[in-house]
Amino acid sequence: MNRREYLKAAGLGLAALALPGCTGAPQHLVGKRPPNIVLIVSDDQGYRDLGCYGSPDIKTPNLDRLAADGVRLTSFYVTWPACTPSRGSLLTGRYPQRNGTYDMFRNDLVDHDYLYPKDEYAVSWEMVGGMDTREVLIPRALARAGYVSGIFGKWDLGQLHRFLPLQRGFDEFYGFTNTGIDYWTHERYGVPSMRRGNEPTTQDKGTYATDLFRREAVRFIEKYKDRPFFCYVPFNAPHAASNLERPRPGVQAPLEYIRAAYGEYDPKDADSRKVRRMRYMAATTYMDEAIGQILETLAAHGLGDNTIVIFFSDNGGSGEADNGPLKGGRSQMFEGGLRVPCIVRWPGVVPAGSVCDEFLCSMEIFPTLCSAAGVRPPRGLVLDGFDVTAVLAGRQKSPRKEMCWQRQGDKAARVGSYKWVESARGSGLFDLDSDIGERRDVSNEKPDVLSDVKSRFAAWEKQMAQAEPRGPFRDF
Repeated sequence: MNRREYLKAAGLGLAALALPGCTGAPQHLVGKRPPNIVLIVSDDQGYRDLGCYGSPDIKTPNLDRLAADGVRLTSFYVTWPACTPSRGSLLTGRYPQRNGTYDMFRNDLVDHDYLYPKDEYAVSWEMVGGMDTREVLIPRALARAGYVSGIFGKWDLGQLHRFLPLQRGFDEFYGFTNTGIDYWTHERYGVPSMRRGNEPTTQDKGTYATDLFRREAVRFIEKYKDRPFFCYVPFNAPHAASNLERPRPGVQAPLEYIRAAYGEYDPKDADSRKVRRMRYMAATTYMDEAIGQILETLAAHGLGDNTIVIFFSDNGGSGEADNGPLKGGRSQMFEGGLRVPCIVRWPGVVPAGSVCDEFLCSMEIFPTLCSAAGVRPPRGLVLDGFDVTAVLAGRQKSPRKEMCWQRQGDKAARVGSYKWVESARGSGLFDLDSDIGERRDVSNEKPDVLSDVKSRFAAWEKQMAQAEPRGPFRDF
């Protein structure tokens, strides 16, 4: 990209952020039932940890088939390099700094093996923090088109009654409400964490979590097959297990499944990098099989051709994940923390077997689903994304020219092909067109570009500060 092209991209940046979210009912919906929606999110999955993204060792035949039937996105970003704010942006279509959830709802003492007593946990930040109740989530918008909505898996946007999914527009919920669990006990560092609806439950304790979320998603699809549905399946796989064992177990998977899928496995060597990677791969492949069963359920009921299926990871991979060829991983502002695998299957709209390298992000999902359903978001709601239907269909380029990120003192911005990072883990200016791995800092060679990108970040920062304030972190 030359300077003239760069300045053109920069000039379009804030305009892209101001694009309208949803239009009227699409022509293909006139007189027809709107499409069902299945939204699947993996947890801490590496950019290259799918066969269709180039993994030499991990087995994901169902996700590979999904990509063969749809489009594989290669420049798709999330808004934060870790769980909670990323998920908040997905469900609101808004930057974390606009929707108010721009950090985690997490108790840090567990990192030092602290077991919270019940009464102390009840008043801890992990228990009382939650997304501002004024925020409008996807299911509430879709309800206006007659959709029934269910979430099965990781919620992570608040545990008090007013923050739970059923109070935020979902009709059904089975899963855990905090940021991570043990795959079998369903406890988070000793704290029971599974709920059905608004009520805690230990009924399925001892059953592998991936099986439970698959079971509930399949049941929901079968129950509501005769009306439009939104089925949100945020798996906890392949996130590391959240328990107090030492050494930490990392990702968990059934022992016999590990051996069947990936060969000889010795539990005595459980903490070696090789064996930890085997568990990670097995958990990912197990999740892939669960996704395959969800897709088979759609097909069995003749729903496949009228169902949008979206898959992506909530942030970059950690631990034994493979984020290659990207630099860094979860919690970092480099590409490995923010650019994630994403697949969309939308029969009749998205060309099968296509690849899209357009600059897109998770905030595009809310307005795109609104448009697909033929509804507008509530009047006055400011969205930071746009309807990407035409982009995914290959009919137009992405209007997104820039994106900004902030996690406490860590900052980053992408304008055109240039990415600026200022963080505790490293800083620099990188040209992603020629250096996707962010290995060569061109700050000294491109001082004008560096200044321009920083000025775009400052403009974004000002725009976020001027937005209607939202809790729980912001002072207002």
